[in-house]
Amino acid sequence: MNRIKTIIMGAAGRDFHNFNVVYRDNDLYDVVAFTATQIPNIDGRRYPASLAGKLYPKGIPIYAESELESLITKHDVQEVVFAYSDVSYEYVMHRSALVNACGASFKLLGATQTMIKSTKPVISICAVRTGSGKSQTTRRVASLLRDVGLKVVAVRHPMPYGDLAKQKVQRFASVADQKKHLCTIEEMEEYEPHIVSGTIIYSGVDYGAILEQAQAEADVVIWDGGNNDLPFYKPDLAIVVADPLRVGNELSYYPAETNLRMADVVIINKIESADGRAIDQLRANIRSVNTRAVIVDAASPISVDHPERIAGKRALVIEDGPTLTHGEMKFGAGIVAAHKYGASEIVDPRPYTVGTITETFKKYPGIGVLLPAMGYGDQQVKDLQATINKVPCDVVIIGTPIDLNRIVKIQKPTARVKYELQEIGQPDLKAVLEGFLERIVASA
Repeated sequence: MNRIKTIIMGAAGRDFHNFNVVYRDNDLYDVVAFTATQIPNIDGRRYPASLAGKLYPKGIPIYAESELESLITKHDVQEVVFAYSDVSYEYVMHRSALVNACGASFKLLGATQTMIKSTKPVISICAVRTGSGKSQTTRRVASLLRDVGLKVVAVRHPMPYGDLAKQKVQRFASVADQKKHLCTIEEMEEYEPHIVSGTIIYSGVDYGAILEQAQAEADVVIWDGGNNDLPFYKPDLAIVVADPLRVGNELSYYPAETNLRMADVVIINKIESADGRAIDQLRANIRSVNTRAVIVDAASPISVDHPERIAGKRALVIEDGPTLTHGEMKFGAGIVAAHKYGASEIVDPRPYTVGTITETFKKYPGIGVLLPAMGYGDQQVKDLQATINKVPCDVVIIGTPIDLNRIVKIQKPTARVKYELQEIGQPDLKAVLEGFLERIVASA
């Protein structure tokens, strides 16, 4: 029987995972290519033979998604698998229309088909959009579990932007491990807060191999999701963070609604920043698709190391890159700090951008007057530093989860913003986890 010629559309994450758990060593399929988008400089590579399995001794090429139509024709492709996240339903169906018009079937793999079962209890923390508050929620859950004497290991959604073979399994127990693994700014933003709070974190490419190592040193495994993607591991407790600042997205972005329908617990974050009517609408939207989930109200209050540097000053505000780009957020913790502590002006960085930062604003024109902390490679880090130092401002407000002063040389005074999850009222996460642990013990 002829194997089904297949292309997997992705962004160096879900696509590789889907391949590993469904297509690798599967004689029914012939994956002729991956396509890549969202992340700069991830096309033009090859999924290595060491990860691809016995059916692909030369590995699998990775092309830009813009080449999809020609690739379908060239290889007589029969199925195209869509395997990335945080995109609107309209966006997904436009890709489906293109694929179908080329004569191929368009495919979305189901959650159960792609989730790996752990030997240890798994808590998944996902979201309805990038920037909803997964990271601080994961830190809060990890802290509560450690408080009752459990050893917690977090596994982060993939961010493999370097040598894929070398990144098969990555373990981070110290800040120095990030240098060893040549982490980008985007990776450090996700890993470093876990490391400094005492949580070992894993990431990489092969999430079966990662799980084998992670569960061996954990009492509980936390799946720390990326974008609004589904968990790679089968959760015993599924927590999903919802965002009232983007109400409606939970029912119109892929795969946000799937996460929402699967959730055991939904956290309505950013209560302190959102309009009451938006919160009410979000609550109604949650209940329209999930009547059984526990809803937890929460805020993400900020703290600033040098608030006195902001008052009355012209401020350049730097926010988390993915949150502003494909996350489409119009403001983050940096802007909240600028307003709270009385900045006289938010300086527009766009007239001063250079190189790849200029290209980022062209690709995502809705970013506005904020500067995304883009750093997917050495050149982009250099361009970010040059842009920051060209902007005529009195203070740089760093709203990213890491201290950028460690990565780039900023020539102006800085004020760093931090934020943690704070539940409001009952039920809270402590109560949720107590019930979860009781069920785990009872079923053991």
